[in-house]
Amino acid sequence: MRLNKNTIFVTLMDEVKVIEIKKSIFENNDRDADLLRAELKSRGVYLLNLMSAPGSGKTTTLIQTINRLKDKIRIAVMEADIDSDVDAVKIKSATGIPSIQLHTGGMCHLDAEMTRQGLDNTPLDDVDLVILENVGNLVCPAEFDTGAVRNAMILSVPEGHDKPLKYPLMFSVCDVVVINKMDVMPYFDFDLDKCKEYIKMRNPKATVIPVCAKTGEGIDAFADWLLGQVREWKK
Repeated sequence: MRLNKNTIFVTLMDEVKVIEIKKSIFENNDRDADLLRAELKSRGVYLLNLMSAPGSGKTTTLIQTINRLKDKIRIAVMEADIDSDVDAVKIKSATGIPSIQLHTGGMCHLDAEMTRQGLDNTPLDDVDLVILENVGNLVCPAEFDTGAVRNAMILSVPEGHDKPLKYPLMFSVCDVVVINKMDVMPYFDFDLDKCKEYIKMRNPKATVIPVCAKTGEGIDAFADWLLGQVREWKK
């Protein structure tokens, strides 16, 4: 069996532990994803897969959301990037929660087996919610089931309201779409109503939540949605 090596950086206190992981190229990803979800359900752990384009404000949105929830539920984060541990360190510093950095070895997505290897290095016995911040990309991550309970994505105002038309799969697989950077909407040709219309074209059941991660506007709505999801999953 052919294997690709990747790297996980586990941020513990002020130290970064490097762990080699192996990805099987020919795994049945859908099967692995279903098995992972069932395992997480049995352990009462909710996994959220968060996707977006680079620069949409995923990490800043996460920090705002986590700081609203960390006194109510136990949270850990897995940060996926091609290289660097910037986001994992930032999350750890700003929130104090466990944070793991996953390096994808050049790949533009995570699959279920890679996600499992990250979870194997997460303290699941002490966690209610794990948030996977996927690689910044509107194409590849949407094609792979990570084993998450729900998929979420962040669309930022500067990207334009037409993105649901251009990247149909991403918007089709996401259960919630967070529209970030609402504070700059007056400076961009962004039509919020049109954006919502296009999202509903791709996914009529998707929840749409406008926010501004910089100011915190709308973050309570996203935090409440996520908290409700976790509590329902743990029943």
